[in-house]
Amino acid sequence: MTTEATTTATGTPGAEHDEGTVLRQIATMLRELPDAGLDDAEITRETLFHDDLELESIDLVALAGSLREHYGERVNVALFIADLELDEIIALTVGQLVDYVAESLRAAERG
Repeated sequence: MTTEATTTATGTPGAEHDEGTVLRQIATMLRELPDAGLDDAEITRETLFHDDLELESIDLVALAGSLREHYGERVNVALFIADLELDEIIALTVGQLVDYVAESLRAAERG
């Protein structure tokens, strides 16, 4: 991976891996989910996918697709979710997903 591939619009190498950047990207993807009604939702690290955003499993699949489209093979949300128990999926926070995505991006950069 080239340095250019990990440079954001701010020109900071590796900033794409920053949890704040990932949180903003995921929040944008969530707001763009069709029929989810999240246009004005406040989305923080503590936001629960199930209780706060009331997402259905199909919404999580759509989010996983958006993440795959944005990050490519470096981030596999389906694999992340597959390793969780049902109660862990219900209690999943945006912050947990942010941490997983950021770490996956760092791991991909390390090779």
